[in-house]
Amino acid sequence: MLFGHRTTELLDPADCLPGRQASMPVAPAHLVLGTPMTPPFPEGSQSIVVGMGCFWGAERKFWQLPGVVTTAVGYAGGVTPNPTYEEVCSGRTNHTEVVLVVWDPAQTDLDAVLRCFWDNHDPTQGMRQGNDVGTQYRSAILCTDEEQLAAARRSAAAFGELLAAARFGAVTTEIELAGPFFYAEDYHQQYLARNPNGYCGLGGTGVSCPVGVSL
Repeated sequence: MLFGHRTTELLDPADCLPGRQASMPVAPAHLVLGTPMTPPFPEGSQSIVVGMGCFWGAERKFWQLPGVVTTAVGYAGGVTPNPTYEEVCSGRTNHTEVVLVVWDPAQTDLDAVLRCFWDNHDPTQGMRQGNDVGTQYRSAILCTDEEQLAAARRSAAAFGELLAAARFGAVTTEIELAGPFFYAEDYHQQYLARNPNGYCGLGGTGVSCPVGVSL
């Protein structure tokens, strides 16, 4: 991506950029789905935050899933509040590029969201995804609650066995309870809908995550 930096080690939090109090303004409605980009979301909705490399292609995968209410790209897992894209790409925020996924549990479930996550990137690459190198491209699942956390960890263990059988390395995905999600700049939101020929570095391993892997 445009301002990529090859920092592959997380910084001591004291060395991260200070950020700012003001949140990033984004459009009120999703460009593709027409649904709200920011809370409050429909009553009963569930959400999770995932990182799988460049967030442009990752977001498109999730807005195409049946039952997804809305998606947004942003930054999470680090230190700096309300960072800019350039700051994240400098490696001085400890954030990774992420997608907020909100879904209607009457139409889909966490299992479908996790399958989309595992199937569409390589979770064994550490601080990179393909040619995109840096801490902002690391794989992550940032969960809303303990139930999601347990399911995500089970899915990682199960998928990791399949990857090992296919001679991939160990899963390096960070799986944690979510901290703050900071919206990315508006021009990043639904980027590949605005720019159909834009860059997408997303690619899976060729190993398919089976139905029910998170159960």
